[in-house]
Amino acid sequence: MARWKKPTKEEILENRQTLAERARTGNLRLPEAVAEIRRGFGMTQEEFARMLGLTRRQIAEIETGAANPTLETLVKIGRLFGFSIGFVPKGN
Repeated sequence: MARWKKPTKEEILENRQTLAERARTGNLRLPEAVAEIRRGFGMTQEEFARMLGLTRRQIAEIETGAANPTLETLVKIGRLFGFSIGFVPKGN
């Protein structure tokens, strides 16, 4: 499996800002957010899972929307990009 090029610190910051703006506007959903956070760090599912103490399968299921992650797992994932878990008002 091909690896992505590891992003620079500047690219990670830019990815975080983009995701934060999408979250603020209600245009970011959990499965895609997890995948984008992982890719934002240039990690494979296996690397990301190991860092979080999860399995690759758990990450794959979260990214496809097939899993129901615990709050603890969501907090771990969000913390990586400086996010907290909360409700975002739905746009009109």
